[in-house]
Amino acid sequence: MSFLVKHLGIADYDLTYQAMRDFTQQRDSSTSDEIWILEHPPVFTLGLAGDASNLHSPSSQIPLVQVDRGGEITYHGPGQIVVYLLLDLRRLGIFVKELVSRIEQALIDTLADFGIQAERHPGAPGIYVAQDGGIAAEYRGAKIAALGLKVSKGCSYHGLALNVATDLEAFARIHPCGYEGLKTVDMQTLGIKDNMDIISQTLLEHLQRQLISS
Repeated sequence: MSFLVKHLGIADYDLTYQAMRDFTQQRDSSTSDEIWILEHPPVFTLGLAGDASNLHSPSSQIPLVQVDRGGEITYHGPGQIVVYLLLDLRRLGIFVKELVSRIEQALIDTLADFGIQAERHPGAPGIYVAQDGGIAAEYRGAKIAALGLKVSKGCSYHGLALNVATDLEAFARIHPCGYEGLKTVDMQTLGIKDNMDIISQTLLEHLQRQLISS
């Protein structure tokens, strides 16, 4: 099983969002699964169940876009690896809950490769710095990666975002994922200086490994 991987660079959010929906609506059983790796210019996105008031300090420089993924509000911007997973879940033989678990594990394994212990928090999708991972106390439990998916006709789109060297001040304008006071951190703050390409490739390898596992 293989995936068509597309490296899109810095891509406009609205255009990419429309392209994901178009791809999913037009695909059929013979369409190859695709993985898109990119960064976005600064943007806040609000999921289907999201509350716009969780953007408590709006910025005239950062638009807010209502989208059809699950989850609450988040921020995308330069220095953040975004991966969109356009997958036929029926063909892969997995359900959405299992897909989420595999994405989370790929993120945990990626961060471990760079010396960061990370963990899931039940009931709060995303990946968090481990409470006992040897990190400075102020960053323990901070969110370092987000995920949100949409499934249409058995096929997924949207995906994940990993904070590498991100504008953390933008996260201070929102209640990330609807949680007031939730800390957000990036890999750079935790001492990781590897470039985006190296980290992206490591994440891609872990995602592919997770997606083809039985």
